[in-house]
Amino acid sequence: MPKTRPTTVNEYIANAPKEAQKLLRELRAILKKVAPEAKESLKWGNPVFEENRILFAYAAYKAHINFMPTHASLEPFKKELSAFTTGKDTLQLPYDRPLPKTLIRKIAAHRARDVRENDARWM
Repeated sequence: MPKTRPTTVNEYIANAPKEAQKLLRELRAILKKVAPEAKESLKWGNPVFEENRILFAYAAYKAHINFMPTHASLEPFKKELSAFTTGKDTLQLPYDRPLPKTLIRKIAAHRARDVRENDARWM
């Protein structure tokens, strides 16, 4: 029987690998504090926060969570991110390490401010 795709963020987290669920809830709480008015939904099968534009997204994988705030939002934190694996628009957060909560909060706040003040696009 095929697994059904989640239709809500809560279902997404509940269907994620067990080792990811706690970190997903922590990441979600951080992002909610940064953007309390943002709408949460699923886009491309992943949780996103939106305020007229997508602010950030996240996803669970086999061994890590991806936090996706866009390349422009990661760039100012390049030095702080040197201890992490990053992609063009992503920050990988391994399951075996605690979330860098302060850094995530700073990156998310930067992205939210950029969208609100500059109408920054999801690139």
